[in-house]
Amino acid sequence: MIRQLVRRFKWAYSLYNIFHRDQLLHNVTKYRRLGLSKYYFSPVSSKDFKQVDASLKRDRNPDLDKIKSSEFYQRADEQTKRSLEKFEENGFAIINGFLNEPQVEAINREIDELFQKKLIEKGGGGKIMFAIHQSELLRKTGTEKSLIELLSLLMDGNAILFQSINFLHGSEQHSHSDSIHMTTYPLGGLLGLWIALEDIHADNGPLHYYPGSHKLPYYLNEDYGNEGNFLLLGKKDYDEYEDFIRQRIETLGLKKEILCIPKGTMMIWHANLFHGGELHLDKSKTRKSVVFHYFDESSICYHEITQRPALLRTGLNHH
Repeated sequence: MIRQLVRRFKWAYSLYNIFHRDQLLHNVTKYRRLGLSKYYFSPVSSKDFKQVDASLKRDRNPDLDKIKSSEFYQRADEQTKRSLEKFEENGFAIINGFLNEPQVEAINREIDELFQKKLIEKGGGGKIMFAIHQSELLRKTGTEKSLIELLSLLMDGNAILFQSINFLHGSEQHSHSDSIHMTTYPLGGLLGLWIALEDIHADNGPLHYYPGSHKLPYYLNEDYGNEGNFLLLGKKDYDEYEDFIRQRIETLGLKKEILCIPKGTMMIWHANLFHGGELHLDKSKTRKSVVFHYFDESSICYHEITQRPALLRTGLNHH
């Protein structure tokens, strides 16, 4: 009980943030520009931005003509081009053959080697977090110049690689929007990217998603009664957020699609697209994949549930 209360105490996170000044100091000028009185280590949530002057707010308006003229689009196959053209409408794009088979095998081999050397390890849910800090191949894949250009155009900002998550098995995660975990101001300054590192079938835990769901409101702490107060975070468990999203999906009659694709295929999705993982039915099979998350460099980036600013590593996006 006491441990749960301590975990809800906002300033416990702020104490942690004090020791990560270099990764948070960039937010201070952004806070000041918006008229927010915050230190680099201060708690931050969507509630803070309600007071921002309307004249300082910015809409995101991806330019389709610029997307079509980008290097990435120009060298894509026709099916991929059509998918990119419908990104604003659908909230996702499927990229065929992003990696070829030798590239996929090289990444899998490097991840295996790093794991054997104990330079990376599996965390909760079997996830390998931030392997980009150890794997040069992953880092180069996620920061390839034409990919960053495309992602920047899709989010109408300046995309920087923030996080990687490697999976050996299907996540089986319930439907959610990434914006509850990795939030931005202005909203929408986040993109997710998922690459199949082996063939994905119905029995090894494919992704699912709801086309067009990104156009719904961003459901944040206040929407499911989890805002908390000046001292404490909200007391609701994450399960209650997932129940809230499930109810919205049922009420709105959203249609689910399931992503079964060959290795090397990539999916890019909007910050607010509802998505998750199907059941991994055949436990004898792996489902190797990697997720990259990208923030817009000019946005304030934070974690809505824990109300703490995101730690951004400098130098990760240059090689």
